[in-house]
Amino acid sequence: MKDKLPSKKIYKDLPNLLTIIRILLVPVFIIVLWLPMMTGGYIDEFAVRIICACIFAVAALTDFIDGRYARKHGLVTNFGKFMDPLADKFLIIGALLAAVPVFEEFSLAIVISLIIIIFRELAVTSMRLVAKNTDNIVIAAAMPGKIKTFSQCIFVLLLLLEDYVFAFSEFFVTYRPLTWICMAVMVFFTIYSGLQYFAAYKKYIVDR
Repeated sequence: MKDKLPSKKIYKDLPNLLTIIRILLVPVFIIVLWLPMMTGGYIDEFAVRIICACIFAVAALTDFIDGRYARKHGLVTNFGKFMDPLADKFLIIGALLAAVPVFEEFSLAIVISLIIIIFRELAVTSMRLVAKNTDNIVIAAAMPGKIKTFSQCIFVLLLLLEDYVFAFSEFFVTYRPLTWICMAVMVFFTIYSGLQYFAAYKKYIVDR
């Protein structure tokens, strides 16, 4: 009987554990991405990009696994509803902040995108807290918010790998069209999903 208790606890806590792992991978991603800068180019940039892409992909994959696992086994909790999107924020904002000094041709655009993302996330998170404190409601992520997160993840991967994946094409290496297009999609859904939250839960930001 006692031998089965630890495995039961791991089973129940797995979604939340994956969320925590996603948060812990953020500083790992940042440190690895900055290794070429910190070592004066001693460490190969291509290898760093591949490793960072793998770290980021694993972290992003935990987002898909923890939510699906929790719903399948009836393990959805208020902690998961709140911390899961918060972990996504840490991952995306941390990755983009780390990318600013590395990808100079995208620096200004990334900074502008970050301002939009941070403003949106702070506003939506504040509304979540108001909803929780007022009516004890935890606002789960809606579909536009999920698309926003997905497009942000694809953008980071393209930022890391597009010029290597399409190294055979001078056009892709020089202009990085997929990265720019994905950035535009990311910004659009960041704004759109934020507006949707405010439209759906406007009762928490107007006089009742």
